[in-house]
Amino acid sequence: MTQNAARNTTSGTTDTTADTTTGTTAGAGASAAGTTVVVTGATGRTGGRVASAARAAGLTVRGASRATGFDWRDRSTWAGTLRGATAAYLAFPTDIGAPEAAPAIGGIAREAVSLGVRRLVLLSARGEERAGPAEDALRESGADWTIVRAAWFAQNFGEGPLAEELRLSGGLLFPAAEGLREPFVDVRDVADVVVAALTSGDRYARREIDVTGPRLVTWGEAVAEVAAVTGRGLSYRTVPAREYREHLVGFGVPGEEADFLVELFGELLDGRNARLTDGVRQVLGREPRDFTAYAKEAAAAGTWG
Repeated sequence: MTQNAARNTTSGTTDTTADTTTGTTAGAGASAAGTTVVVTGATGRTGGRVASAARAAGLTVRGASRATGFDWRDRSTWAGTLRGATAAYLAFPTDIGAPEAAPAIGGIAREAVSLGVRRLVLLSARGEERAGPAEDALRESGADWTIVRAAWFAQNFGEGPLAEELRLSGGLLFPAAEGLREPFVDVRDVADVVVAALTSGDRYARREIDVTGPRLVTWGEAVAEVAAVTGRGLSYRTVPAREYREHLVGFGVPGEEADFLVELFGELLDGRNARLTDGVRQVLGREPRDFTAYAKEAAAAGTWG
């Protein structure tokens, strides 16, 4: 459950289908022309949007999933996926702070460098101290790395378990205190920052970029905004971490994983991330998308029924 998982609550960027579509170089800038980027989790919440943004920028996308013969836990599958590429986006499919993340990220990064794939962008978690070993493993690999640390995703309210809970129960339980604020970030902004890092030469190499939304919002306020744009009477209730563990298990999360998540949430939901950064504006030259805009678009698309 990663940065991706912490923010996705019970699922990371697990692939469900192959993604072998390639982009076109029509209209691409010189920095994108001829670039083939490996996108791990290319059908997942962030990876799918990174793949779309990369194609729009003129990059050729090579999706990496078990369906395409890639497996994070099987080193023998890495070279075939990486060979011939020029860059890669790495999003570990469980938590970036999980014990297995650092060895896997370090291993694949070194494999990439040995094959000439030096430009690597890693999705990490804003405020997650446990992400340190995985980030260090990337830094020590010899790659021209960029680390993108994202706030909690706005899309978590419209995709995955939180969205399902809102649709089915008319409310949301979560261990975030009533007054706790988070600068929810639109995943499309995360994807645009990743692609900018991939296509800007050395400009963002060996840099960490924190990306957030434009304002601080509580979980209750976010649910209220969804209620306003859908016309539904949705509610939010904060619950103790232990009670939320049982909630996760009820969603089918294994007990050991639920224990890890509850412990992680206890660290992340302490107010440490209740501040804005200007990473999106610095990289993209525009303000990040607002949660209200996301909610309106998602509601118009029928996200919450």
